Amino acid sequence: MPKYYKHETAIVDEPCTIGEGTKIWHFCHIMSDACIGKDCILGQNVHIAGGVSIGNGVKIQNNVSVYAGVRIEDFVFLGPSCVFTNVLNPRSEINRHSQFEETLVKYGASIGANATILCGISIGKYALVGAGSVVTRDVPDFALVVGIPARQRGWVSRHGCRLTSPDAHRVYICPESGLRYQETEDNELRCIDFCENS
Repeated sequence: MPKYYKHETAIVDEPCTIGEGTKIWHFCHIMSDACIGKDCILGQNVHIAGGVSIGNGVKIQNNVSVYAGVRIEDFVFLGPSCVFTNVLNPRSEINRHSQFEETLVKYGASIGANATILCGISIGKYALVGAGSVVTRDVPDFALVVGIPARQRGWVSRHGCRLTSPDAHRVYICPESGLRYQETEDNELRCIDFCENS
């Protein structure tokens, strides 16, 4: 017996790998050769293409399709109806399967509802993509990006809190956890206290 839960309306093509404790809800379709980690939640009407790799503890909300070429690391949140692409110039009459571009969503990142992620880019660790945004280029770790096209509007902590009012040393403090983050001269953010996977 599988050690994951699959709703009776979901379709799981074999062979594929699904981790213990994962829940697959109504009308999902998992294609063969997909790999889904432990303790994930796939909401209603989620499609996972063949060959896709999804880490542990990932939450995928309703109506999300994760296409070939997309890789999702651990503890990523994909909001309702967010969209991934895998070809920059699709044409119905031209087969471009050999031209799929890789998209990487790194550990702990969150993508808001109805956001669109163009292929061939990377979403950094703990980054936050605002709802409805269109992401056309790489997103740094801990960055908050919003808009069409998405632009960086600040930083967020590992806990998803907006970081404001840095001190003279460009150090921010997360209002929820108290962890400190420092902005570097290269406009990157680093957690200077213990911060898993930072």
